[in-house]
Amino acid sequence: MLPAGDHQLVQIVDAATADAARRSGDWLKCRPGCTQCCIGVFPITQLDALRLRRGLGELEHTDPLRASAIHARARGSMDRLKPDFPGNLETGQLDEDDPTFAEFANDEPCPVLDPTTGTCNLYAARPMTCRVFGLPLRSSDGIGVCELCFDGASDSEIIAAELQTGWASLESSLNTGAEQASGHEGSTIVAFALLA
Repeated sequence: MLPAGDHQLVQIVDAATADAARRSGDWLKCRPGCTQCCIGVFPITQLDALRLRRGLGELEHTDPLRASAIHARARGSMDRLKPDFPGNLETGQLDEDDPTFAEFANDEPCPVLDPTTGTCNLYAARPMTCRVFGLPLRSSDGIGVCELCFDGASDSEIIAAELQTGWASLESSLNTGAEQASGHEGSTIVAFALLA
């Protein structure tokens, strides 16, 4: 069960990304059908995992065929990922410090990516990483952007569009609650979250 504040978190993040997207203008190339960020395994939080499972549960009622296709893609993905999974296969917890993680499954499509339309079948329930990808985002390494976006932009144009991430403490608090509720800690992957 999702923590009560998740809806508020999603609203805050979506408002911040909409603002950054507006400031990005034509530099932001993200559009339906552009799936580069949907290829390759990436870590998600237990809060993201709960949100995805709730979204899939809702889809099972509104569009059982689409939900069944997601289940099938998730099972196929886990079958391919199991032999080299850098973490605990029982819990789905990733070991991001494992030296093999950086190169792990970089060609594996996300199971919620519709291969026909190139869109996300659980878009409203997508993880935070997916919500913020492509926009200029500050980390300890500086400001990063998707390699398809801001091509040719000046540093000042990138900085002017920087995503403001004032929600970090709320997300951390909600994720702690999600970990306690689920009994799982640390990060996992989309395929495992959908099959748990």
